[in-house]
Amino acid sequence: MDLLHRFEYWGDNHHPKWIDIIRIILGIFLCYKGIDFLLNTSFLISLMSGSASFSSFIIVLLAHIIPFVHLVGGILLVMGILTRFACLIQIPVLICALIFVNTVKDVLLPYAELYVTITVLLALIYFLIAGNGPLSLKIPEEEKKKGH
Repeated sequence: MDLLHRFEYWGDNHHPKWIDIIRIILGIFLCYKGIDFLLNTSFLISLMSGSASFSSFIIVLLAHIIPFVHLVGGILLVMGILTRFACLIQIPVLICALIFVNTVKDVLLPYAELYVTITVLLALIYFLIAGNGPLSLKIPEEEKKKGH
């Protein structure tokens, strides 16, 4: 637990406001991707079935879980509440996208999805460590004291 508290302390004390703008943009982008996946569920299913050899039930289940995770995580990132939790639920989705979905054939294109996925994954890892920052909804101090 001591390591976790040190990460939290470091993140709370070394967090400029301009980085919160990046966190908000990241949250908006993840919400956009969640809505995009909801609107194009059949494309997401075909993309996953072409790259991974899971059963069709698992693929359909993942096609419904992934947009939910992006929407909830994106909203939490935009508001700045439960930021580390939001990053924690997003990271496995992005790692799976790197492993299963992004192919090497389009990696040299200027706007390849691989670069976007890696950038979002690195930003999520940063905010997992750094936390929410000064431009976020805060839990009142009285509520914090009651919780501890």
